[in-house]
Amino acid sequence: MRWKRTLQLLDVHCEGEIGRVATGGVPKIPGATVAEQLNWLNTDPKGEELRRFLTLEPRGTPIGSVNLLLPPKHPDADAAFVILQPDQAHASSGSNSICATTALLESGMVEMKEPETIVMLETAAGLVKATATCKDGRCEKVKLTMVPSFVHELDVEVDTPDWGSIRMDISYGGIFYALVDVRQIGLTIDKANAAKLVAAGMVLKDIVNRDIPVVHPEIPAISGVAYVMFRDTEEDGTIRTCTTMWPGRADRSPCGTGNSANLATLHARGKVKVGDTYKSRSIIGTEFEVGLSALSQVAGKEAVIPTITGRGFTFGLHQIALDPFDPLADGFAMTDVWGPQAGSIGEAKK
Repeated sequence: MRWKRTLQLLDVHCEGEIGRVATGGVPKIPGATVAEQLNWLNTDPKGEELRRFLTLEPRGTPIGSVNLLLPPKHPDADAAFVILQPDQAHASSGSNSICATTALLESGMVEMKEPETIVMLETAAGLVKATATCKDGRCEKVKLTMVPSFVHELDVEVDTPDWGSIRMDISYGGIFYALVDVRQIGLTIDKANAAKLVAAGMVLKDIVNRDIPVVHPEIPAISGVAYVMFRDTEEDGTIRTCTTMWPGRADRSPCGTGNSANLATLHARGKVKVGDTYKSRSIIGTEFEVGLSALSQVAGKEAVIPTITGRGFTFGLHQIALDPFDPLADGFAMTDVWGPQAGSIGEAKK
């Protein structure tokens, strides 16, 4: 076999959300910082080609992310990584940080020490501290100390064609979120409603990014609302979440960066204080523990330091390759899986 490109992937999921980790064959990504590497992946045709190769069919899968492990730039970091998804490369992710930590430790790329190993992950959003509980050669759970998270604006109102005026919070948890109380659209967060939630999330995301521009005040490579996360509170106080992801799927995990963004809104409203923890439950019923560990500031804005605790599980190891004669080298997406907006990612820039 004469393959044009090969990469080795360790298959991992975090509370149901797949986060494959590219452990070998990753090409050199230009950039003096991880934020610059993120920008290159999102703006250079070669960066787009790599993302499409790993995330679109027939080599990629409709569900999940691919994490590119990169040499760290920061002297305190053990590894750097960027998250690839069908729409673009993303700066940060809680579930993918847990997947990357699990992969690094269980593969031996970072030495596992029992009962606890600290892994410093460098992302385009900053350093994420991963404290892994380890036993018998296995990473049992990971507690992430996330980047400073802050509110951009509370109680933003947008006009929609289907639900009238919708109120939401715009907040940052490593990427920007629009956080929407789900009952405003007449739904609950349940697997049976996944398609309707995703369709609503795509509509709201388009409206928000059209009307409300957002840019990180210190990291200009991070801009725009990446996701709409629907939220609800259950009788036991657990926060139920469903993050909707372009072009049409629901995050299977409770969502680490989304819960970090939501934590900032809870603190801004006086509903949590330093030292508090609570559970967040995903659309499939898996859970994270969310905590407020400290307060901080970002460009003069009050910020919180969240902690996110969850579990990662390895389930496979494979090599992905590109035949130089493959007519589908650019990848494709079908509306039978993604929904009505899928055609644009399958046909763009051919």
